[in-house]
Amino acid sequence: MKVAYLFESEHAREILENMIIPQLEEERHGAEVAGMMFFFDNAYMLVEGCDIASRLQAISEKTGMLLMACDRCCYQRDIADKLIAPAGIGCFPNVYAALAPAGVDQVITL
Repeated sequence: MKVAYLFESEHAREILENMIIPQLEEERHGAEVAGMMFFFDNAYMLVEGCDIASRLQAISEKTGMLLMACDRCCYQRDIADKLIAPAGIGCFPNVYAALAPAGVDQVITL
């Protein structure tokens, strides 16, 4: 099964850092993660120098997993040019287009 995650809640960091990332690093997540989209303050998790960003960058480089942050959220926080290399910024049409070829079975919002 292929999934995509949308991170928008205040608890997203804890779930990503302590559950999803370790499972992906250990290749025991149980689903292929096609992409992740970050909203609001969760966009900070893609900023260069952040431990979570470094770990996601390594996973993305290994698997091709899409990393994207909400463009408006990044501009409001002045971080649009501070994201890790594989991460892009965009809005829903961008993430839909980027994930369309992956054939995502389920989108999970956290």
